[in-house]
Amino acid sequence: MAYSVDRRPGVAGELVLRRSGEHFEIIANGTFLMDTRNGESERLLVRAAADVMPPGAPLLIGGLGVGFSLRAALDHPNVGPVTVVEREPAVIAWNTGPLAAVHDAALTDPRVTCVEADLITWLPTHPTPFAAICLDIDNGPEWTVTPGNAILYTESGLTLLRDVLTPTGTLAIWSAADSTPFTTLLRTHFPHVTTIPIPVPRGDPDVIFLARR
Repeated sequence: MAYSVDRRPGVAGELVLRRSGEHFEIIANGTFLMDTRNGESERLLVRAAADVMPPGAPLLIGGLGVGFSLRAALDHPNVGPVTVVEREPAVIAWNTGPLAAVHDAALTDPRVTCVEADLITWLPTHPTPFAAICLDIDNGPEWTVTPGNAILYTESGLTLLRDVLTPTGTLAIWSAADSTPFTTLLRTHFPHVTTIPIPVPRGDPDVIFLARR
């Protein structure tokens, strides 16, 4: 039986950290957001981008989640410094508390900088380009956690993301579903675009959109 571990107000509404057996779940406004049961697609998101990075290059992760993406980045031999941008203070606090065991206390790694900010407003303030950006802040370009996130998947949002990448940088975006219109839009900003399907136990596969400059 699941029970609440913590409950806090957040930018996107009420956030709840819930425990179900050995696993944790994060609920936003009564809607399931993520859990610690698998995380393979989050790890693949990072690996797909990191595999084509030059060794020791900087990587940006949009969305801390339950720390699977961050752990995968730190474990990859190509990844140097990692910046994580997370707008929900509760998510950061939980990852330094109950969730720390899930990712072996990844936030304490000296290569990690965790920024409490909205990615959309933070990106233009960062002068140093990244070799890769991994986004896992929504359920996809057509299913955002909050309406304001939708700008990331538009012409202006993709321009913003592209402009903080190195000349050979890679953008990787996790999605709960494929999107032909979004793939088409990506191709207007990046010359190399692929989609990677990830099978799930039920329903359509998750998808990673991978775009390279």
